[in-house]
Amino acid sequence: MGKGLFHTFLLVLICSVAFAQDPTFSQFYANRLYLNPAFAGTAKCPRLTLNYRNQWPGIDNSFITYSASFDQQVDAISGGLGALVFRDIGGEGILSTTSASLMYSYQFSVNRKFSIRAGFQGTFVQKSIDVSNLRFGDMIDSRRGFVYQTQEQIANDQVIYPDFSFGLLGFSEKLYFGLAVHHLTAPDEGFSGLSELPRRFTGHFGAVLPLGIRHEDMSWSPNVIYQQQGPAQEINLGLYVTKGPVVLGAWYRFTDAYIFLLGLQKDNYKIGYSYDITSSYLSDKTNGSHEISFSYLFPCRPKKVKFETISCPAF
Repeated sequence: MGKGLFHTFLLVLICSVAFAQDPTFSQFYANRLYLNPAFAGTAKCPRLTLNYRNQWPGIDNSFITYSASFDQQVDAISGGLGALVFRDIGGEGILSTTSASLMYSYQFSVNRKFSIRAGFQGTFVQKSIDVSNLRFGDMIDSRRGFVYQTQEQIANDQVIYPDFSFGLLGFSEKLYFGLAVHHLTAPDEGFSGLSELPRRFTGHFGAVLPLGIRHEDMSWSPNVIYQQQGPAQEINLGLYVTKGPVVLGAWYRFTDAYIFLLGLQKDNYKIGYSYDITSSYLSDKTNGSHEISFSYLFPCRPKKVKFETISCPAF
């Protein structure tokens, strides 16, 4: 009872001071369409990607997130198409979000060494709340815990709304950068009264660099990702080292977590596992965060590629 009351109090305290925020994936480039819609169609062949994240399992599996995406370049429309299905479950099922997105990206060359890609995203979102599992202050007896019926009323247990996003990518053979704005219209997702979802701004920059002539099968990739949504901000600094099919990665999400990654990439598939070590004041309560990614590149007909492909990390 004591552990349950503590966790309930902790979640209520967090919710009372926080604004609505999007889930964050630690394997940023293993979920490219979620990071930036301009990534749609950036592979030479059709690509399927699956992602799973379990954040803070020590606090009763507080946040579990799934996503599946598919994208490919379509020369007939001079661009890439993408689809993303997303589901996030918080508080052991109390709050859940399901969304489905379609994306289109268009690429043009500035010169022989630099290209730009612009992406547009439209999303259908359903957010629901399990009212039967909510706990309010008027339900608590000082000795027996949660025993009373609440007098609180919630007008709706489900909201549905459209959402729109936009992104840009710029890249050369070794360098790349991107900008994205999600929730352009700041949609209302409130169950009781107005609650606008703040726009999420993302900026990312990185490079893929060889380690020298003696290490032709090795490369290193420094990266920085900045995100802001409402009053919340995060800065992620990371580094990948690749040798043959093996990828090692380390990131620091400022004031929140250290992230370590192990990945394997072959010709047609990539699989990765990462673990977040919580560095905030919740470090002894969360048991970190686990994340798994899988990507499969489907075979496609050999043909001359009509656009430059972006060189960036797999995870």
